[in-house]
Amino acid sequence: MIAQIVKRILDAVLACAGLLLLSPVLVVIALAIRLNSPGPILFRQYRLGRGGVPFRIAKFRTMHQNAIDIRNADGSTCSDADDPRVTELGRFLRRSSLDELPQLWNVICGEMSLVGPRPDQVDQLRHYTAAEKRKLAVRPGITGLAQIGGRNRIHWETRKQLDCEYVERWSLWLDLSILIKTIPYALLGKDIHEAPYADDPDSQPKRYVRSSGLER
Repeated sequence: MIAQIVKRILDAVLACAGLLLLSPVLVVIALAIRLNSPGPILFRQYRLGRGGVPFRIAKFRTMHQNAIDIRNADGSTCSDADDPRVTELGRFLRRSSLDELPQLWNVICGEMSLVGPRPDQVDQLRHYTAAEKRKLAVRPGITGLAQIGGRNRIHWETRKQLDCEYVERWSLWLDLSILIKTIPYALLGKDIHEAPYADDPDSQPKRYVRSSGLER
């Protein structure tokens, strides 16, 4: 219980400090998005929060306005290297993980944590097994075990398993370790694309288009 309180305090303090220190960067990115393509600067979408309660996530927009929602056959979102829905600026923002910075506000509001399972879209809950719903026991995070363990280059099922493993193994030291290991992943833009999968190189996921929803 005390460790969880410490985690929340650290989340709030570090997120506030991050927003203050990175405010010039945020302004530059916002202006670049405005000049690069028509559409809103921020992308907002409801995601699964703690206990399965939806919350509205914030990210810098990386896709063209009104882009269609393409899913893999397992219900996971598509993140191809040559995805035509993504703008040129958006490719850079994704590769550097700068598109995730607005989520620091979600952390301050208590909807997210710096470290935790990545939040899936609300409709993706129907693809969860009973065991995978364990990942909803904690606040979702900006980074987590799945982000340093293969990110989009491993199957969604594997990512969910890593999220559940995080819940079972959680400690402040684990959070610190994940944060440290996230730095090279973000700087090097590792594993941001999904194909070929690291654990199944021959797989080519089938796709389908949803009638609503934007971005990943």
